[in-house]
Amino acid sequence: MKPSKTETGDGGLLTFATPALEFTVSTAYGPRVTALRSLRGKAGNLFLDLSGAPRYHGYYLRGGHRLWHSPEDIVRTYQPDDLPLDVKFLSEGVSLTQPVEEKTGLQKAIRLETPADRTVKVTHRLTNLGLWAVEAAPWALTMLRKGGYGVLPLLPKGDHAKGDLLPTYSLVPWSFTDLSLPVWQMHRNFIGIEVAKAKFAQKLGITNYPGWSAYWVDGTTFVKYAPVLRGATYPDFGSAFETFTNGAMIELETLGPIGPIAPGKTVTHVEYWTVLDGLPKPSTDKVFDGQLAPAVNAWIKTLK
Repeated sequence: MKPSKTETGDGGLLTFATPALEFTVSTAYGPRVTALRSLRGKAGNLFLDLSGAPRYHGYYLRGGHRLWHSPEDIVRTYQPDDLPLDVKFLSEGVSLTQPVEEKTGLQKAIRLETPADRTVKVTHRLTNLGLWAVEAAPWALTMLRKGGYGVLPLLPKGDHAKGDLLPTYSLVPWSFTDLSLPVWQMHRNFIGIEVAKAKFAQKLGITNYPGWSAYWVDGTTFVKYAPVLRGATYPDFGSAFETFTNGAMIELETLGPIGPIAPGKTVTHVEYWTVLDGLPKPSTDKVFDGQLAPAVNAWIKTLK
């Protein structure tokens, strides 16, 4: 797939499209995915655009989708990604590789492919080109614009009377998280996130879940999926997924297992994205159970 349109200049933007969706990447910094749109919906760019915002701990957040390495550290994590990328066009997408981070020896790369009209496969790679092993996990963060509703599905319920005696997951709140706030909406099969009700920063992790999360805004639902690897060790008290919101945006974040990355070695973390049009806001059990979850599960079955 060749880009459907290009924009040169400081942004160095390339846009790729299928009949159902399009995404835009930058070649001048990153790797970053700056935009994702459904071509059949009316929501426009689902991703947050922070172009022109000031640096945060020396790092331009810029918005969109990015690759970091966990656990979060004020120096290591916030290494600038301001340099042009190595760009390779693929038959179904593009591969973007940054120069090696000088202070960490790590090199980030993102590969985007479209195996189906409504599916984007996003492969994240961390390669250690330094002299020593680095303890880290790949961390894929998608920043989505304000005004919508986030969904974190929970594992199916068990039955104590039938012998379900052990826990299946843990919730991991951050020190500033307040689960009594109306931003968090607890349902039987999911946790809802009402972004507009977050008046200050909130973050929550989960150790085990169905592998997908969703964000509804203006009639279009963005879904990302990364299966949880059984027996793997994840960072942040075992979090395979994390979400952050401050009312101005929301992040849906998946993580890979944490461990030492030896010199010359690469770790890989794969996500799949889709966009669903026409679903109502999934803030009720009826919509989640009857419409959103069945649509997502049907899509997941198509993935290879």
